[in-house]
Amino acid sequence: MNLKDKVAVITGASGAIGAATARLLARDGARVIVGYNSKPEEAEKVVASLAGSGHRAMRIPALETSVIREVAATVERDFGRCDVLVNSAGFTRMVPHHDLEALDDDLIDAIFAANVRGPFAMVRAFAPLMKKSGDAAIVNISSIAAITGTGSNIAYGASKAALDTMALSFARILGPEIRVFTVSPAAVDTAFVPGRTTAMVERVAATTPLKRVVVAEEVAAAVYAAVVHLTSSTGIVIPVDGGKLIG
Repeated sequence: MNLKDKVAVITGASGAIGAATARLLARDGARVIVGYNSKPEEAEKVVASLAGSGHRAMRIPALETSVIREVAATVERDFGRCDVLVNSAGFTRMVPHHDLEALDDDLIDAIFAANVRGPFAMVRAFAPLMKKSGDAAIVNISSIAAITGTGSNIAYGASKAALDTMALSFARILGPEIRVFTVSPAAVDTAFVPGRTTAMVERVAATTPLKRVVVAEEVAAAVYAAVVHLTSSTGIVIPVDGGKLIG
């Protein structure tokens, strides 16, 4: 895919992975909608950092379907197209796996709502517009925890496994106009998980064959590769994990 004059919508784009992805797509000529939930100032900083012009910060709350539909309508009205959708928004908290009582019902519901219902609502709202382009791509940011059953808590891994399975269904029903990918990093050294330190991430990385920490730019590079280069692929999971799956 040639990204010049294409339009990309990225949720969670004020976070490290979303921002890195926005910079890569904008570098190649895409106009980027920098989606955020509660940090407009951070989103505007991302917009200001992007190459090219025509970018915009927009509030895209994962749990407000009516607002998501309004955003889709605004993108169609103001930009006329949507070629790339990156679902990078998510939510989790650190809960030791053995502490079942600490993973209460409200937290489980919040994790599944943000990590499963939110991306589904985004795809549901944007798919009709994306189909019109005839060559579009959706990339969901998942986690190796979906496969290994590790991660910040049990519900988080389960929610990402649901996201992976949902992507298979999307790939089946949205082709040939829309390709669907899942990018699954191991622990990335960002502020995404409250309470997780760099030392914790380094300990995980030390158990992998490559023995180094995954950074946000490497996850963004996988998203870019899926969108731009993997034009004959859909429904696949792309690990960005330092080899954790075989470690």
